[in-house]
Amino acid sequence: MTGTSRRGRRGDEDGPARQARTARRRGGRAGGGTGRSTRPADTGVVSRARALRRRWVAVLSVLTVLGLAYVVLFTSLLGVRSVEVTGNRDVGADRVREVAEVPLQRAMLRVDTDAIAERVAEIPGVATVDVSRSWPSTIEIAVTERTPAGVYDTGSTLYLVDTGGVVYKEISRRPQGLPEFRLSEVGARNPETRAVVSVRKALPRQLRDKVTEWRADSPGSVEFTLRSGKTVRWGDASDSDRKAKVLGALMTRKGKVYDVSSPELPTVS
Repeated sequence: MTGTSRRGRRGDEDGPARQARTARRRGGRAGGGTGRSTRPADTGVVSRARALRRRWVAVLSVLTVLGLAYVVLFTSLLGVRSVEVTGNRDVGADRVREVAEVPLQRAMLRVDTDAIAERVAEIPGVATVDVSRSWPSTIEIAVTERTPAGVYDTGSTLYLVDTGGVVYKEISRRPQGLPEFRLSEVGARNPETRAVVSVRKALPRQLRDKVTEWRADSPGSVEFTLRSGKTVRWGDASDSDRKAKVLGALMTRKGKVYDVSSPELPTVS
């Protein structure tokens, strides 16, 4: 009886004891063998700290960008301190700066380069303008001046005419070596002027430099006079390359008037 009672008590105790030992073993494995686990409250604190750091980083980044934008756009730290003019020959650099009206000390990014270019383009001798920023503090104005191709005499005033037929500058006396445009009107949009300009471009340079006078009563009646006194009747501006070749051969003959207006039937008289 006594032995039986002891076995019964051990049997009763084996079940709960075994379950406790099993639970402890399982708990140890779930905790990575340490027997400890992370509490939910600790995880929440870490997450909130990380979120707060991210917010501060975002705020500081925005403030930094705004600060830089203010410095660049609204202070003279990166403002205009000099204006450099290039490409000019006859037009003075001081004249370009005066017309350009570049606002010194203004933030570089707030300078209206298009407006500057428009103002400089109004100078008679300027053909094209390019305005750019040269960091940290210089505005560069690159100009291309007009190339004179002749003179236009209105009867009371002399003007220079460029290679595009633009009348661009009043002069007091005729420059040596420039031919006269003897047309009723000279201008880039004038049909007779455009015809003369086209013919001029087609001539070989050695011949073009010998021209002393251009004439045209209509776009189809272009003619010019050479230093030798010879006259060339060109006609219209069409087929100019062929006319130039025919004229080169034709001028080996003696004569005063060379007519290549019909290159198939050129004449010398």
